[in-house]
Amino acid sequence: MIKQKRLAYKIPFKLEVVKYAKEHGNRAAERHFGSPPTEKMIREWRKQEDQLQKADKSKHTFRGNAAKRPQLDVAMKEWIKNHRKNGFAVSTKMIIYEAKRIAVEKGIHDFTGSPSWCYRFMKQCGLDMCTKTRIAQKMPEEYESKILSFHKFVIDARKRNGFEIGQIWNMDEVPLIIDVPSNRTVDLKDTKTIAVKTSGREKTYCTVVLSCCADGTKLPPMLIFKRKTFPEEVIPRGIVVHVHEKGWMDENGMRVWVEKVWSKRPGGLLKKPALLVLDQFRAHISEITKKCFKEVKTHLAVIPGGLTSQLQPLDVSINKPFKVFMRKEGNKWMAAGNHDLTPTGRMKGPTITQVCEWVKTSWHSVKEEIVVQSFKKCGISNALDGNEDGILYEDSEESDVSDCEQLSFINSDSH
Repeated sequence: MIKQKRLAYKIPFKLEVVKYAKEHGNRAAERHFGSPPTEKMIREWRKQEDQLQKADKSKHTFRGNAAKRPQLDVAMKEWIKNHRKNGFAVSTKMIIYEAKRIAVEKGIHDFTGSPSWCYRFMKQCGLDMCTKTRIAQKMPEEYESKILSFHKFVIDARKRNGFEIGQIWNMDEVPLIIDVPSNRTVDLKDTKTIAVKTSGREKTYCTVVLSCCADGTKLPPMLIFKRKTFPEEVIPRGIVVHVHEKGWMDENGMRVWVEKVWSKRPGGLLKKPALLVLDQFRAHISEITKKCFKEVKTHLAVIPGGLTSQLQPLDVSINKPFKVFMRKEGNKWMAAGNHDLTPTGRMKGPTITQVCEWVKTSWHSVKEEIVVQSFKKCGISNALDGNEDGILYEDSEESDVSDCEQLSFINSDSH
């Protein structure tokens, strides 16, 4: 006997069949719409007409049990909606914790708040676990007003001081892990154990200080290594090295950067007035740092908190291709083989000289066009007459085709 597939009918269709059956009869409705639906099914639908009229029209039928605690479900759904409206992340553990609290308030004593309850609640309410996107499609209203205020500040500063395009800059720190082992690798099928060799320095990192100009000029990068003494290795030309006990930027690091990098920029020796865009990192806006910038006639434009992904050129379009090229250099070093080993048999990591060369090569590989476009995308160097304002709303083109291909390949192989 051939097993017949069960069919599902949405409620609007059932109501249409019921209406026709009331006018012409059940068997006439069966001949007109089916079969199926059969005459027996139509009789059942006519008995359920009142319920069908009140039910959700997007559903097929009255599947599933009614909620045992409707008040709790409504309160939880409202709580989740308010949290997401304000931009807060909501986890399943937070849902369970809040549900238990509300259950106590409402005197619901038989509620356990198990993970299975959370799963059923999310499914019933149309909720799902989602991954954070890089930029929300619609920013909160207070963020939009902050963006407008920042743009107005930059435009007023440019009009008041007459900054040249070659004197509008951005600086930011990029944390860089010396060895980033991939969690995925190509291997034979059915291999039970997958081992990935590393240099043992996957937890060792340094900070790279990048700075670029609205005309595409890039200043030499400064590397801050996590150590107490200055390295004895040879430092390549075009790289500035600084050391810090934790590998971070601080007020002393900012002073070194101003003296060795910022003051030597094009126009720096003449102390031309410049506009430098910075985030709200503590070392950037301390009184000591502000004094150093004032001595070299540098005006600061501080990005409001939480908006670096919108207003910082390095974050918007430049850091990403830079990291792609850094990964490429690291992969080339790993693939070369013949690495030195430690007395315990572990592979030695790259030397400070090699890391400096990687940073220098990667920073040089970032195209000037990307830098220029990124400043315009952030609304910092656009023409003051307004004819370039449309760039703010265009899709960001961070790199050419080859860069995008490298990035997609790297992302497919690493976490």
